[in-house]
Formats: sequence, C-alpha cells, structure tokens
Amino acid sequence: MLIRPKDHQEAIALFRSEIVGSLLHRDLDHGELAAELRALSAQRFRAPDSDHTRRYSVATLERWYYALKRGGLEALRPEPRSDRGRGRALSLEQRALLLDIRRENPSASVPLILRTLVADGRLDRDQLSATTLRRLFRQAGLDRVAMRDGGDTRQRLRWQAARPDALWHGDVCHGPALTVDGVSRPLRIHALLDDCSRFLVALEAHHTEREDDMLMLLVRALRRHGAPDALYLDNGATYRGDMLRLACARLGITLVHARPHDPQARGKMERFWRTLREGCLDHLGAVASLHDVSVRLHAFVDQHYHLAPHASLMGRAPSVVYCQAERPRDALDEAALREALTERVRRRVRRDTTVPVDGVNWELDQGHLAGQVVTVARCLLALDEPPWVEHDGRRYALHLCDPEANARRPRFHRRECPKPTTPFDPPGALLDRAVGRPPRHREEDSE
Repeated sequence: MLIRPKDHQEAIALFRSEIVGSLLHRDLDHGELAAELRALSAQRFRAPDSDHTRRYSVATLERWYYALKRGGLEALRPEPRSDRGRGRALSLEQRALLLDIRRENPSASVPLILRTLVADGRLDRDQLSATTLRRLFRQAGLDRVAMRDGGDTRQRLRWQAARPDALWHGDVCHGPALTVDGVSRPLRIHALLDDCSRFLVALEAHHTEREDDMLMLLVRALRRHGAPDALYLDNGATYRGDMLRLACARLGITLVHARPHDPQARGKMERFWRTLREGCLDHLGAVASLHDVSVRLHAFVDQHYHLAPHASLMGRAPSVVYCQAERPRDALDEAALREALTERVRRRVRRDTTVPVDGVNWELDQGHLAGQVVTVARCLLALDEPPWVEHDGRRYALHLCDPEANARRPRFHRRECPKPTTPFDPPGALLDRAVGRPPRHREEDSE
C-alpha cells in the first residue's frame, strides 16, 4: 500500500517544501539566502494536478521558507478562500434560489437547472458555469449522487448468505421479442440464483410469466440441487400464488418476498440481469425459437459466467464456490416432491357419479359417493396422470367419462330397502287428532 498525501492541500504543502526545504539545512546568511531565492525564482516548477509549469517570485519563496522553518509542513498548506462555495458572481438571493431548487428537485441535473433559469430570466447567460454550480451544490451537501444514494430513509447494508443453498433469488427478465412463424412473441427469462455463490441453479426461456412456469423451474432446480433454506422472490403476481406458497411450506422452504417498489433490495439479481443483457440478450441476433435462445443462454452461463472471477467472491468463480461447499445430506426425494406439488380441491359428486376437473368430466366407479362432497387431488408434476378422490381416509381412482360407452353399460340396481317396521304415519296422526281419537301408539304401549 502506497502512502499518499491525504488531500490536495497536503500535496501542495509537500510540493512547496521540496522547493525550499533544502535551504533549511544550509547555514546561509541573509545575502546568501537572497541569492539562493533569486536562483530558485528563475526556475520553473509544475504544481500538483497542474498541466503547466510556472515561476514563483522571491517574496513567495521567502514566505514559504520562513513558514516551513517556523511551522513545518502544516504551515505550508494553502488556506481556503473565504468565499469558497459561495459563487462570487451570484447574489445571496440567487444562491438561495439555486439551493432551494436542488433540495426540491434532487433528480434535476445541473445543465437542466442552468438552462431553465437562463430561459426564464432569473440568471444571465454565462453568469455561472456548470462546474461552479456543481461545486456550490457539493459544498452545501446537495450533490445529486450523494442525495440519490444517501437519501433513502432505510439503512442499507451489504449482506450475503452464509453458505450455498441457504438462499435462492428468483426473478424474471424481459428479453427482446421473438418472431416465430411470422408472429411476434414475448421473451421471458426465468432464473434462480444462489445468493452466497452467485451460481445459477436454474435458467430457462419462456413466452409467458406465470406461476406454473415458476413452479416447474423450481422443481427442476430442486431435483438437481436439492432444496434451499429460503427462497427470495419479487412481489409480483407470478410469485404470490397459493400453490407456490403451499409447496414451499410443505418442503420446509421459507418464502420471502421483497418490499414493493424497492429494486435495491434485490441488487444481486439485478446485477446478474445486467451481466446477462450485456453479454447475451443484447446480441441474440436472428433467433427463431425458444430453443435457439436457450442454447445461447446456457452457453453464456456455462462457458463464461460460471467460470469468470467474481469481484464479490474475492476473485473466485461462482461454480468453484458453489460446487466446493459442503452440504448436509438432502432428505428431499421424489415422493416428497410429488406430495408438495399435489393440488387438492373440494368438489361435489354429481348424481351420475361424475366430477368436473378443469372443464373435463371424470367418473367414479363408487356409486355410493353420488351427492357427496369429496376432495379431488392431482399432482402438478404428472398432469398426464388421472386425478383421484380422497374421502374418509380412502383413495378412489377416477377415469375419463365416456358417455357413448356408458350408453351400452348395464345398470346395477341398488339393493331394495326393507319394509319399515317402526310406526311412522304422519297423515294418520293428523286424522286421529281430527276425529278426537287417542293416538294409536299410546294404546299399543298401554297394552
């Protein structure tokens, strides 16, 4: 590490001491000192941060000599101007006006402020340069970058997960539209990023941005890498569905959503999207399908991003950090995954023992369930498999209803109910009351 002057004033003091410092170590009388100062005044010197050389007068060099002799290096520091930061060409009212405009319009640029005030006559043309105005704002603590980065009321800290698979980020990036068979289709890039290693655990291209897309992306990542401790998602509708919330709860994954309208909270994901755009999405060229996009995405990620040194990882590559980490034994198996992605809804079985599921009629072989409210279940990982019914702790299979085949199927008559043996005659009871006859069941009981 190099030791440098702490500021420009110290650099100037060092420069002055180097010019006159050698004279302090010599025993010179007044005439010899004057001669040496005249010789130095004839030479040219280049001050720090200056593009030109210049000479210094004997009086200036003599002042530097005695200041260094009395107070050392600190005495050679230049004194700041008494009107520093005030804008000498500005009146007090104009200065206050400029500061008020910046406070009330922190996003307005210096050229915009100058152009507007000159146009409405509150400043003369060329009265104030942009450099002077920026210096004025900086001295007043109203620098635009500082106000933008430090104006947030929430404290922001640099943070990172302690180990790989402790936290995954999930998000969607909007890519350039694709022309497929002469039709313009949207491009949506879905990704899951490991927080600790910046490793992409999943990356896919789709035309849509739905909860189902996110669920299937998560499932493929879980099968390949296991389950993370937490999933950090955007606040959009894609990540707010009940099925995603229920699946994460069943798998023991903590689901965390970012604050609305706070992209800074998801800086790692936003930084990856910037890298992906600059290195791949902005240079897709003529692609005609999602497959063409996918192969280019994975080529960029596998051949460059995962292998490139990352500044936040102290120069290590994401693949190295992710693959070399020790992980606990994963208890996630296919049965647990299927159970987590099983959807259950309540349906009433019709009198013809059919149950509607997504507009399709399914049929039960158990006729005694007609009219009953049952639970219909299906696994989202196997939508080609038929759903089933769960009722009173039992599972019943469903099959597609075929009305034409049912027209030829024999009907099974239900078993005839036995003749009632318990007296129950509502009309007879009313007739007995009408004619004044005592109820018959009391007479039978008395016998």
